[in-house]
Amino acid sequence: MTRHTLPATVIAIGLVSFFNDLASEMVTPFIPILIATVLGAGPVILGLVEGLADAAASFLKLWAGRYSDRKHGRRKQLMVWGYGLSNLARPLLGLVSSWGALLLLRSLDRAGKGLRDAPRDALLGDSAHADIHGYAYGYHRAMDNAGALGGTLLAIAALSWLDWPVSEVISWSALPGALVLLVLIIGVREPPRPEIETERLRTPRPTITSPWSELSLNMRRYLWVLVLFTFARASETFVLLRGNELGMSLVQVLLLWATLNVSKSASSLLGGRMADAFGMRRLALISWSGYALSFVLLGLVEHSDALWASTVLYGLAIGLGAGSERALISLSADERERGTAFGWYHLALGLSAVPAGLLFGTVWHYWNANIAFIFSGALALLCALLLRFWSFRNLPIGGK
Repeated sequence: MTRHTLPATVIAIGLVSFFNDLASEMVTPFIPILIATVLGAGPVILGLVEGLADAAASFLKLWAGRYSDRKHGRRKQLMVWGYGLSNLARPLLGLVSSWGALLLLRSLDRAGKGLRDAPRDALLGDSAHADIHGYAYGYHRAMDNAGALGGTLLAIAALSWLDWPVSEVISWSALPGALVLLVLIIGVREPPRPEIETERLRTPRPTITSPWSELSLNMRRYLWVLVLFTFARASETFVLLRGNELGMSLVQVLLLWATLNVSKSASSLLGGRMADAFGMRRLALISWSGYALSFVLLGLVEHSDALWASTVLYGLAIGLGAGSERALISLSADERERGTAFGWYHLALGLSAVPAGLLFGTVWHYWNANIAFIFSGALALLCALLLRFWSFRNLPIGGK
């Protein structure tokens, strides 16, 4: 495929994401359970909390991406602040007694995500050779999902073998959170960008610029399709809520979450290598089509056995295109605006999260879970068609 290997910084960023998701997934699977049991709320509140939490930091994502482009050395700094804020707020979720407090802490967690995501994704692109961008982003998503699996298994072990209460499991997420900052500070280095800095000096930026107009037509079309796809890509916590609704125990729900992350991790690295060899757009199309099929199947399940199978298919499909989705942005954006492009990417997804979560939760509440999942699957199929025939129209189907 390629002779290039992953740089040390890319490997370190993967470890950062591994430990961060290890901490996160000792907490996240409990959120729908807390809402449904301790707080006595339902799918609409879950959609509101998850949507607002993702949208709370939406404009931070664009600002952070643009700010990291402005001066060398800012990407890592923003990552330190972002990961630090999330890992400070997250362990406190075990103490909440109202959905308002849950919303506040979840929003702080996501604010940290807003500060770090665009600079991190841009730094991955800065550090990896162009021939292995799919591999680099696929590796990162694989480490992310592996951490999610590890965190879920730790939560299961603490509940089943140690008989810890949920609040204590959540509080122990602070330990891998500390490892996040340790690896980030010691292991991550920003590569030099002297040619970019020199070009900035030769060509001063206008005083007033439109960040949206800085993006190419292909990129803007791609982002519009991603916004629509966000409405199809409902929060994965709804899968857990469905398991709870079908009568699965807390440990079974956590095992379902672990299975989802195993599936995503298993296909992410392979998908990244395939994207570099056969084309990122082709892999994204396969991934989105598989997503559509899996959500239709999730809408047809009536017992837990079928839920397991559909969840595995969903995880494999979404993991396969995880690297391609971001690598398309990295390679299509100018190096000087890579952070801005990723800022728009995360902003688009974040702003869409509130109406998407509320729409899915409302359809579930007023009709049923089956219709909600089937609706999302149909919308995902529409997005795959738009990606094929409208976005990146000047690229061949297998093009980078």
